[in-house]
Amino acid sequence: MRRLWLLFAQAVTVVLALYFVYSAMRPDLPSWPGAHAPASGGSRSALLRSDSGGPPSPGSYRTAAAQAMPAVVNVLTSKAPRRQHPLTRDPFFKKFFGDRDRDGDEDEQSSLGSGVIVSAQGYILTNNHVVDAADEIQVVLADGRKAAAKVVGTDPETDLAVIKIALDKLPVIVLGQAEQAKVGDVVLAIGNPFGVGQTVTMGIISALGRNNLHINNFENFIQTDAAINFGNSGGALIDTSGNLLGINSAIYSQSGGSVGIGFAIPVSTAKTVMDSIISSGHVVRGWIGVESQEITPELADSFGLKVQSGAIIAGVVRNGPADKGGMKPGDILLSVEGKAVNDTNDMLNLIAQLTPGGKATMRVLRKSRETDLAITVGKRPITR
Repeated sequence: MRRLWLLFAQAVTVVLALYFVYSAMRPDLPSWPGAHAPASGGSRSALLRSDSGGPPSPGSYRTAAAQAMPAVVNVLTSKAPRRQHPLTRDPFFKKFFGDRDRDGDEDEQSSLGSGVIVSAQGYILTNNHVVDAADEIQVVLADGRKAAAKVVGTDPETDLAVIKIALDKLPVIVLGQAEQAKVGDVVLAIGNPFGVGQTVTMGIISALGRNNLHINNFENFIQTDAAINFGNSGGALIDTSGNLLGINSAIYSQSGGSVGIGFAIPVSTAKTVMDSIISSGHVVRGWIGVESQEITPELADSFGLKVQSGAIIAGVVRNGPADKGGMKPGDILLSVEGKAVNDTNDMLNLIAQLTPGGKATMRVLRKSRETDLAITVGKRPITR
């Protein structure tokens, strides 16, 4: 009996082995009784796939990103190496003065940033510090096209610059309404951080109207916690509809990387600067020739001032517009053309908006008495 059982087991083993060999040669057969053969006659592995063409999931901003990304470009700049003075190669000179120009023969220096195409004619907004002193500028589009760019004009006082390329069928970003932006709005930052390629980060608007940061002369920043890193400068800050809200410009960081405090120049400021640069090559601003100082609670107490808004005129340029109009050191500027001056930043911006050559009414507080002065506005000297 035991012998018969062993023979039966061997027979079953042989039959199963033959079946598996035959099944491997004939994949169209079911792999086991009751199993279903593949409908295609191919691999039996069933892969589960989602419908990638469906609508975006709630909370997705892919439509906004897709709309704006083609108009954000990489800006590559290069500077020619400095030439050494012949004396710096003299061993006698080096003995007494050291090798002070050791970097003079370094290779060409390169840097990177970002930019935003704002016109089908090829105008691109970026930061002044991205293209400053560059000998060559190359723009790389998101679709892979490359073009040499020329500087149309720069404005160091807002850290903005306009460059231009000559290419057809350019993608153009839509300008948004920065004045309607509110703290808490979701925003996306697009740029080329550290040269890794075009990158989109997300955050919210953390604050509006940031100034007194001592980054630029004219400051009205949008603050965001969207990650902005080296290489993002000049890139786009967009809303959830893909419209441009600002030009990413600076970050607050002790490590060099993003810590969630980034600053963008509002598109309203950028457009004003761009229009002026395109029309005249530089930005024309009003100027009256004064040096101002903030009114602090301590100063207000020490001078017995009843107001704590305005700007103290600390100095007046001799024979300048303010001097000729009767403004004196110690005056407190209260308004410019009927618009209240809250601080020195307000004063700077209000005067800059005045047209050079025209007269402006400015109200000052002098010895507890308010006086209106008619001042002929001058042209603000161009900062290099």
